Order: sequence, then structure tokens, then C-alpha cells
Amino acid sequence: MNSLKIQIPSMLENIRIVESFIDNLKERYNIDDDIYGNIMIAVTESVNNAIKHGNKLDAKKNVLLSCDLEENKVLFSIEDEGVGFDYSKLPDPTAEENIEEVGGRGIFLMRHLADEVSFKEEGKLVELTFYFN
Repeated sequence: MNSLKIQIPSMLENIRIVESFIDNLKERYNIDDDIYGNIMIAVTESVNNAIKHGNKLDAKKNVLLSCDLEENKVLFSIEDEGVGFDYSKLPDPTAEENIEEVGGRGIFLMRHLADEVSFKEEGKLVELTFYFN
């Protein structure tokens, strides 16, 4: 199993570091274009949530992104230094009363783009799994 990690301070401009990290993975491991797009959106969305909601844009707090590549899947772990959140009580962004809301779609997107999404450590750790064909 190949494991790669990066740690970034919680500033939104660091999302481009995450994008480069994913681009490098795509090149190094020859990841399919269709899966690459899903990975890029879901992982950057998750890191964005960790920066904004988890670490409250506190540059002294970091987000740890790790990637474990196995034969048939790739697992991303995104961990922040916040207090966590109750992921069981998320509003449905497709419900009529939430359609006009600006936020609230990140986790919905992650759940639709990744093959598996799990929350651990009170929501401070998100795991996104993508299976290869």
C-alpha cells in the first residue's frame, strides 16, 4: 500500500496545494479521468469544510490530508483540529426549504461522488473511498 500525506495551514488559498497533490497522484498512479474528477471535487470540498467549519479559518490549525492507494481503491483521510460536528443531523440540501441556501451541499456532494464516506472522531476525520473499475 502506498501512503502519502500533506499538512496545510487552515487558509482557503491552500486549496490549490490540495489540487496539486491530487494532480500529482493522478499522474503518478495513472488514475482514470472519470474517477479523477470525482476525487478532485470531493476531496477539495472536504478540505474546504475542514478549513472553514472545522478549524474556523484559524491558520494556526492544520488540516491533514492523507491518501492510501491499494490495488482496487484509493482512500483519502481529511482531518482537522476542530471540535467536530454532528454529521447525523445534516439538513438535506435537496429539500425544498434548503434549495435556496448558499451552503450545505459539500457533504451531499461528497456522498454522491465518493463510493464510501465515513466520519470518525466526532466528525473531525472524514474518509472518502473511491473504487477503481
